[in-house]
Amino acid sequence: MHKVHVLGMGPGSKEYILPITTKIIKNCDVLIGGKRNLQYFEDLEKEVLYIGSNLNDLIVYTKENRKDKKIAYLLSGDTGFYSMLNFLKKHFESHALEVVPGISSYQYLAAKLKESWHDAYIGSLHGRTFDFIETIKNNKKVIMLTDHKYSPKEIARLMVDQQINGKIMVVGENLSYDHEKITIGSPKEIMDMPDFGMSVVVIKDEMDV
Repeated sequence: MHKVHVLGMGPGSKEYILPITTKIIKNCDVLIGGKRNLQYFEDLEKEVLYIGSNLNDLIVYTKENRKDKKIAYLLSGDTGFYSMLNFLKKHFESHALEVVPGISSYQYLAAKLKESWHDAYIGSLHGRTFDFIETIKNNKKVIMLTDHKYSPKEIARLMVDQQINGKIMVVGENLSYDHEKITIGSPKEIMDMPDFGMSVVVIKDEMDV
C-alpha cells in the first residue's frame, strides 16, 4: 500500500517549490490539487484531479486507488499552516501519510521585509474569522492571510473605526510571482487605496518600522 503524499507547494511561483517535492511529484501517478499548483506539471502527463467541492469524492478515490497508484496532494503554501492536512488526517492514519512542508506566503513576505516572524501573532482570515481587532490591539506584530470578505481594505477600515492608532500595514499581493506588489501605509492610507487581491497582511507598531 503506497503512502499518500501531502506536499507543500510554497507561495506560488515554481521557483519556490522544494526540490524534494518536485522529485516526489515526478515519481507519482496521480496529482490532486488546485489549478494554480497543477499547472506546472501538465507536461508530465500524470493523472490529474482538481480540488473543489469534491473533497469526499477525492478521499474515496484515494482510498480505492492508493494500493496500485502513487497519489500526491499538492497544497498551497506550507502543509502545517491552514492546509488540508487536518482534513486528510481525519480519513487516513498518520503512518499512511508522507508530509513534506513548503514555504508559507507569510514566511516569504517576512523574508522580503527582512524581518523575523517568531515574535508575531500568525493567523488566517481566508475562509474563516477570529477576533482579529482585539488581536491587533494586543500584539506588536500580526500577520494574517486575507480573502475577499476580510480584505486588507476592510481590515484597515475596521481599524480606523476602532480608532487603533500607531500601526503600519504591509500588504503583500501575488507573492513570489512576476507581478508581486508590496504596499506599506497607515490603515487610513490602505483604506483609501484601490482594491487588493487576496493578500498577506502584516500589521505592526509604527515604532518597529
